[in-house]
Amino acid sequence: MTADATMARIGQGVELHHHRGQPDAARELFAQIWDDIGGEQGDPLHVCVLAHSMADVQDDVHQELMWDLRALAAADRVTDEQVAQVGVALPVAGLYPSLHLNLSECYRKLGDLGRAREHLQQARAGIGALGDDDYGRLIKDGLERVAEQLDDAT
Repeated sequence: MTADATMARIGQGVELHHHRGQPDAARELFAQIWDDIGGEQGDPLHVCVLAHSMADVQDDVHQELMWDLRALAAADRVTDEQVAQVGVALPVAGLYPSLHLNLSECYRKLGDLGRAREHLQQARAGIGALGDDDYGRLIKDGLERVAEQLDDAT
């Protein structure tokens, strides 16, 4: 359990969505947290993780893309020290494969296959920052799935 209260609240929203099947409740909690942290002006790690999680509960791909782009922009302002302080085992570089994977998927859904491939390539380029654990395998499997979908689209 993290000692960071905001990260703990974000974790509660992720739990609501992924383990309890309540994306609407998660979206409401994430919106509350977004307001509490000051939106995009908040702590970059909180903005990144929250926007990344908020993207997952969107019904509209354009909204999903907007949140994923916010997460990516915030990641560029996160330091390894901030990540370590909240107990995340990955360096900042380990955030990028998932962020780019999600952006690739958004652009694929929107039919912008060029941008989808660009983000897929960026995700693959950063895959070395991931460990050989459940999270690393989840992202790698996601990259393979999106790559197959993009190959099928051509």
